[in-house]
Amino acid sequence: MLTAVRGVFQGGKIILVDTPENVSDDTPVVVTFLTPTIYLSDHGINQAQAAELRERFATFSEDWDSPEMAVYDDYDTAKTKLAYT
Repeated sequence: MLTAVRGVFQGGKIILVDTPENVSDDTPVVVTFLTPTIYLSDHGINQAQAAELRERFATFSEDWDSPEMAVYDDYDTAKTKLAYT
């Protein structure tokens, strides 16, 4: 029997979003990494609204895509490595 549950890969571990039913500990698993996809229609955004959003966000793209912004790509991990005194 195959059972599928949602989860995320974080900090080298798989964190399950859903709890599988009728699955015992030590059950073998196969993990497939998915490319994240966001469907705007799932959030009530139609094609015209998406085009307007794309146009509005274009003003931010130069700053957003600058090398200095790379620090925010994995902000939570970087934050944990800060030394507090």
